[in-house]
Amino acid sequence: MFLPSISRLFADAKSLNKPIFSLKLVHLLSTSSSSAGEFLSHLLNNKNVSGMERTLSSVRSKLDARCVDEVLEKCAVDDPQMCLRFFIWAGLQSSYRHSSYMYSRAYKLLGVDSKPQIIRDAIEAYRLQKYVTSAKMFKVVLNLCREGKDATLGLWVLRKMKESNCRPDTIMYNVVIRLLCEKGDMDEAMGLMREMDLIDVHPDMITYVVMIKGLSEVGRLEEACGLTKAMRGHGCIPNTVTYSALLDGICRFGSLERALELLREMEKDGGQCEPNVVTYTTVVQNFVEKCQAIEALSILDQMRDFGCKPNRVLISTLIHGLCKEGHVEEAHKVIDRVAKSGISYDSCYSSLVLSLFRIGKVEEAEMFFRRMLTGGLKPDSFTSSTIIRWLCQQNRILDGYHLIEQSASVSSIDSDIYSILMAGLCEANHLAEAAKLAHLMVEKRIQLKGPCVKNVTECLRHCGKEDLASSIGNVKS
Repeated sequence: MFLPSISRLFADAKSLNKPIFSLKLVHLLSTSSSSAGEFLSHLLNNKNVSGMERTLSSVRSKLDARCVDEVLEKCAVDDPQMCLRFFIWAGLQSSYRHSSYMYSRAYKLLGVDSKPQIIRDAIEAYRLQKYVTSAKMFKVVLNLCREGKDATLGLWVLRKMKESNCRPDTIMYNVVIRLLCEKGDMDEAMGLMREMDLIDVHPDMITYVVMIKGLSEVGRLEEACGLTKAMRGHGCIPNTVTYSALLDGICRFGSLERALELLREMEKDGGQCEPNVVTYTTVVQNFVEKCQAIEALSILDQMRDFGCKPNRVLISTLIHGLCKEGHVEEAHKVIDRVAKSGISYDSCYSSLVLSLFRIGKVEEAEMFFRRMLTGGLKPDSFTSSTIIRWLCQQNRILDGYHLIEQSASVSSIDSDIYSILMAGLCEANHLAEAAKLAHLMVEKRIQLKGPCVKNVTECLRHCGKEDLASSIGNVKS
């Protein structure tokens, strides 16, 4: 039990002529688990002691994630400074390691997003108390900065490391460089890379990939290309991830012709630089965004020659782009072509129907949807639901019903569409169709939903389908 510790705490307070803690703090201790309670007791009793971290090691209770979380919850609001120092100390212990979840919890409970000053105050307190800091301590703090994506604070912490005679390593530089790149502050990030060379800290693969991605995202393509060449000098061989980041930037800010050239270079180099389906998809997406889907068709030839099979995302993107630009016949040719490589006609034509629907050619989309059903193809769930829902919105309830009746994928259509159709059939007095749809819903265990339940059951009873009305009313999803 933890109560003896409270007694000791009061005894210590009296013997040292210290003020007894408030009832609120006593409540915190009495409602804590034994392990967290021991640490809380120690922290509260030594909070004003210079370098309280030195005495925390005397606590013999088990330190784990649950204990750390409970200590943070109990005192983060009342004393965030003490709480932060406990969290930093805990992260240095050999028997325990903070998870990414705990960094997230600490950042939230300590309120670092709205009060970043508590980190500055903690580091300043170490200096004033002449507490010897270590690189590992700063690493815990930098991980908190990373959790909050605070590049300014992260850079400040990195600078304070030098003032404290702590040498940051590549991992620590990478944390701050990533934060700066995400912020778009590439000048500062480039400065840190140069600084690494000056103090003989070598950038690694992560450094280069993050920098190349950051430079590419802001359109500084020449510098990104330069880093791709320079990284070899540090023993980092560009791989698919590196080239993909560069390729994305070239597609967005450079010429698509240069993107195709880089793609061919990747194919030629092979090995770790070998493009994959994600790489090709990135290029196709950029062609489509720039309304050059017809030019993107050549990428299919490149993929075929390189032995890389397209996936559904790539083909759907290309089909949508072709339809948007009015090249529906070319979209058909793409479907016939890729169906031979393993992507089903069902999937391809579902993409075609959705693309036509999204660009406003709804009648054409409906026509191809009906052709799919007549030809024995099976539209996917989203495509079927989209078309039938649109028919319902046009008050073409009977047409929607006949498509469900015709479709082999009825069980995959959104369940709310059945309720819309049932309500519409009953309202239009299509009782025979309503009864058939009700049978189908009972068979498939599809629940009747919404305000139409009462009207539908009454309609079924009125036409002599008492058992059916009872059955459909009892179906639960």
